[in-house]
Amino acid sequence: MARLSGSPGRAWSAVDLATRWWWRLWGRPIDPYGDERWLAGPHQDRGGTGDDWLEDFAGQGLVRPADAGDGLLPDPGLLAGPEFDPAALHPSVADFYRHAASYRMDVWSQWSRLAAPVGAAITLLFGRRLRQLALPVEPLAVSRGLTSTIRIVDDPDTARPGAAWLRTLVSDGSTVFSGFYRVGQVPGSDQPHVWVTFPLEQGNLQVFLRPELGEDGSLWLVSRSHQFGDDGAYVTVRFGDRWWAANLAIHERFHVYVDEVGTLRTDHTLKVLGLAALRLHYRLVPDPRPSIT
Repeated sequence: MARLSGSPGRAWSAVDLATRWWWRLWGRPIDPYGDERWLAGPHQDRGGTGDDWLEDFAGQGLVRPADAGDGLLPDPGLLAGPEFDPAALHPSVADFYRHAASYRMDVWSQWSRLAAPVGAAITLLFGRRLRQLALPVEPLAVSRGLTSTIRIVDDPDTARPGAAWLRTLVSDGSTVFSGFYRVGQVPGSDQPHVWVTFPLEQGNLQVFLRPELGEDGSLWLVSRSHQFGDDGAYVTVRFGDRWWAANLAIHERFHVYVDEVGTLRTDHTLKVLGLAALRLHYRLVPDPRPSIT
């Protein structure tokens, strides 16, 4: 997508460049195609927004046609490791990850009073304009739910398929996020993680979530961000042919479970600097899947 012409476009370019310099200052040099290959992920070219990165992959023949039965993971068994046994997941939880595109999602959101103004500013300055990570601040913004589109991508970095998950607000059609979901590992751990990348211009935001099994067959996905190389959130930025990465003080926790009446739900908590910033709750309802003839 082309940038705005004239002085507003130049001003936003300067803001975006200053943001990348900030993360370069606080980050460390990495080689995402060498020693830090675990941080290799898609990014937007200059001026790219939203799902432009996915269209670039499609132009290379790496994106499969959308299907109502597509999921975020082809098989939760890919997460099997020394700390997690996916065979013990509740069947409804496992089905969601295999077939997320066929689920309807109702969502409720609540920001803390301290975090809401910051969230609103980020959404205003970056989220809506870049069509990425535009988390709604007003609870009624999500009252009509989110659309969910999943496209399967043959990942050129790991030679293993990943899933692009595109979410938009039903109320106004605006993009909430465009993420790339895979299974990956962090250094020093043999446990596979859920690995999510949100492409940004000349960089990306990446989150590594460690799976844990609940006693009721529910799934916990947790990021701790204790130190560089742990599960957690990372920002990477590119300058020329060189890359930098910074570990963020963001902690996330997802709980995917079946409630007492058999409804599949998800609780999502996001903390910044140890303080609760945002809580989201999803009700996940499977839609009838069209038969294949």
